[in-house]
Amino acid sequence: MFEKAEEAGAGFPALMEIIMAVSLSKLEEDIGYSFKDKKLLQTALTHSSYMHEVQVKGVSDNERLEFLGDAVLELVSSEFIFEKCKKFDEGKLTKLRASAVCETALFNHAKMFDLGSYIRLGAGAKQQGGADRPSIVSDACEALIAAIYLDGGLENARKFILDKLLFDIDPNADVTDPKTAISQYFQAKTTHETVKYVIVSESGKSNDKTYIVQAYVGTRLLEKGVGKSVRAAERDAAEKSLKELKKETLDE
Repeated sequence: MFEKAEEAGAGFPALMEIIMAVSLSKLEEDIGYSFKDKKLLQTALTHSSYMHEVQVKGVSDNERLEFLGDAVLELVSSEFIFEKCKKFDEGKLTKLRASAVCETALFNHAKMFDLGSYIRLGAGAKQQGGADRPSIVSDACEALIAAIYLDGGLENARKFILDKLLFDIDPNADVTDPKTAISQYFQAKTTHETVKYVIVSESGKSNDKTYIVQAYVGTRLLEKGVGKSVRAAERDAAEKSLKELKKETLDE
């Protein structure tokens, strides 16, 4: 091992590359795929923050793989939902796919094989809990899809997606966007009031902001939402508001 590290000319970081390759066997077992090219798997698990701090010869971050993985995921999920939900029109198919492969869904499924613990992060990102951040883990999940696709072809990538990411799709689930649903709720009322969203605060660095948004209908204050984008925070506020409105309806 030490001889290989010296040959790579990167000292300790190169040694860590070798140690990582050994430790990833558990992940391969959990995802049901063994890589022929271990470097692809390592790249899929390398966040850009790691590359900014540790320069290792021949290693890059997972952003390019994430781009490809997103396309493969969209193809496989579209095909699967198209076949599974034959009575759905284009609108419902699109909404179901969006809910099935959104950041939150990918993050929750990736937790089942502990993907976050394998991601290589820079010291700053690690201290900020990057291994448990939905955006980082979901991006790594898409990069992992691409790595499987490049290493083993579309069928292996499809098997991973269906077995690990789309296994719990419910064709009967309500796939209406929360913002649309809450607008429809109030439009059905005699007042026809419009829901508005106001940014309460934003915090964090320019590339890692957190937004808090408050939902209003008329002058009535509804619920607050939190998200890594204004859109995500608005969606969260709408979803929370809907839950409270449904409780009020049941109590009437």
